[in-house]
Amino acid sequence: MKYKPEFIYQVTSISDMPKSLVLGNGTVLVCLNADANLSDFYFPYVGLENHIGGHYKHRIGVYADGNIRWFGDPSWKIETDYIADTLAGITKAVNDFLQVQMTVEDVVYNEKNIFLREVTLKNVSDRDREIKIYFHHQFELYESHRGDTAYYDPIKRIIIHYKGRRIFLINAVAEHRQFDDYSIGLFEIEGKEGTHKDADDGKLSKNPVEHGLVDSVIGLTLFLKAGQKTTINYWMTASKHMHSAFRLNEYVLKRTPEYLMQSTKNFWKAWTNKQNFSFYGLDNNIISLFKKSLLCMRAHVGNNGSILASGDSDMLQHGRDTYSYVWPRDGAQVAIGLDKAGDVNVAKRFFEFCKDIITEEGFFMHKYRSDKSLGSSWHPWLRNGRIALPIQEDETALVVYALWKHYYITKDIEFIEELYNPVIKKAAEFMVDYRDPSTKLPKASYDLWEEKWGTHTFSCSAVYGALKAASRIASLLGKKNSMDRYNEAANEVKEAILHHLWDQENRTFLKSVNIDGDQMIPDKTIDMSSIYGIFKFGVLGIEDERVKQNIEVIKERLSPKTEVGGIARYEGDYYYRNTSDVPGNPWFITTLWLAQYYIEVAKQEADLNPVKEILKWTSQHTSRSGVLSEQLDPHSGAQVSAAPLTWSHAEYVITVIEYLEKLEHMGISKVFYPI
Repeated sequence: MKYKPEFIYQVTSISDMPKSLVLGNGTVLVCLNADANLSDFYFPYVGLENHIGGHYKHRIGVYADGNIRWFGDPSWKIETDYIADTLAGITKAVNDFLQVQMTVEDVVYNEKNIFLREVTLKNVSDRDREIKIYFHHQFELYESHRGDTAYYDPIKRIIIHYKGRRIFLINAVAEHRQFDDYSIGLFEIEGKEGTHKDADDGKLSKNPVEHGLVDSVIGLTLFLKAGQKTTINYWMTASKHMHSAFRLNEYVLKRTPEYLMQSTKNFWKAWTNKQNFSFYGLDNNIISLFKKSLLCMRAHVGNNGSILASGDSDMLQHGRDTYSYVWPRDGAQVAIGLDKAGDVNVAKRFFEFCKDIITEEGFFMHKYRSDKSLGSSWHPWLRNGRIALPIQEDETALVVYALWKHYYITKDIEFIEELYNPVIKKAAEFMVDYRDPSTKLPKASYDLWEEKWGTHTFSCSAVYGALKAASRIASLLGKKNSMDRYNEAANEVKEAILHHLWDQENRTFLKSVNIDGDQMIPDKTIDMSSIYGIFKFGVLGIEDERVKQNIEVIKERLSPKTEVGGIARYEGDYYYRNTSDVPGNPWFITTLWLAQYYIEVAKQEADLNPVKEILKWTSQHTSRSGVLSEQLDPHSGAQVSAAPLTWSHAEYVITVIEYLEKLEHMGISKVFYPI
């Protein structure tokens, strides 16, 4: 994952506030910061459009004894986490100054586009008091601040924010009473700080309508005895039509917010545990992160099959764009992880998504938006005055490779046949033809990390694995000519990799070569992806001395040699690096790849101890709520770049399941037990 190379030195090193909770239902994706403020609300696609924009907030405030404190104020002590085995958040907040304690549970209802919060507020003072709770909303509908409208509906006693086909309805009840205070206003324009300032005196002005860059606040007045607590239910619906918004509000009132929240928690608990994994030899923290990773991955999946790289909009503050796109590379890895975990339907929808975005020529472009349109890119169509496809060929290869993995698990021959011509054959023919005629290696493209142009060992290995997969699929479908064609091309690629990309002097596979006429220019950068591709896609067996030698070089040269540990991507990686004494920041992905090597090479249970150590290391470097970022600061261990990154979570899930599969292969323990 990478922004334009010449820009990397200008970004700051650590994301302002990694997401602590990510909630969704396939149409809505909601992200909360560590202070429990809502910072992202994607609708109608997961990852597209963000109606809060990441730079605005939806927050909670409490007013007591003439003072108001909003979440995010230093007086609050806030801890966020997921409710065990569910895609439901729980926040515990204490404010000693206000003498209140709060518990906030958050869900996105799994059946309809409704975000719900259940707030339990306790008066911990020794006297009876009037306490007010406020909910503040800042919107940027369609990711544009012009033309928004917000108004108070006195008939239904609700707040509506709308523009065109984007309607958000807000309501809240406590003790069987709807909210009793409100105001609509402007923020960050015309000298207005925001309507939340209207709550400073504990009384809102009840302005009923405003347009432009508008915000709103609703308030509920509570009378609590000393030590008493009460519950407030808040919800926000998302729809494209006003009448749909009203129906959703009526649905909540009829079914009750409590029922919808419990139903959602029950659904996710059943989903998370539908495969009864044995988790043999793994501690509770590793198991907890596994389940949280599954849920995080699932939250980033759209109902149309899109798989978002990250919902973390904080990246927008530091670069030219966010990670809110579908990379075929990331999506393929997430699909493999979900397939292994038993959610084959999600993987199936992703491959259908790929069917709709693959080019007529048979390759995938750099990245896509969640609505299947082409995403932004920094890859040019010209290099040195010559036409050059702006692609990473590994992305095309990984989708075909993942499709074979999908069939291996599901045995869904009808689905594979359905995708054979529009995806598998189309991509395989491209990979066969897109090769240098003299070396038989794939032609140059951008590398896995989206930075460098060349013929890369990882990409070549992925092409080999994909062509082998396409050959096997063709064989299943009785297409002998294609089977032979793809198998022959795969063998040629393998032979070319071993001939041209092995560096005997340094005992490593080259990062890449660039072919200039008769001259082959090697890039000898030590890169974890090179050896990972070699053993993962079967170019060489795990016992081959070249694999073992390369791994030893990786451990020596790509470890930051700090207390944080981990494995960097490659030597000289400057992306988000803020110190020169390490080869690069450690990444969860590359460190977990090393664990996957240990799994493959293990012959007895004791050989799996390094795997458990890496899984433990991963679980120790998450956020409290279990979020895995892209990378870590090598000295502080702070999360760096996008958080969460679905690819990081996918590699963790894959590693845990491969560990369990190895134990089953050894005859020690089953992967999972029948329920």
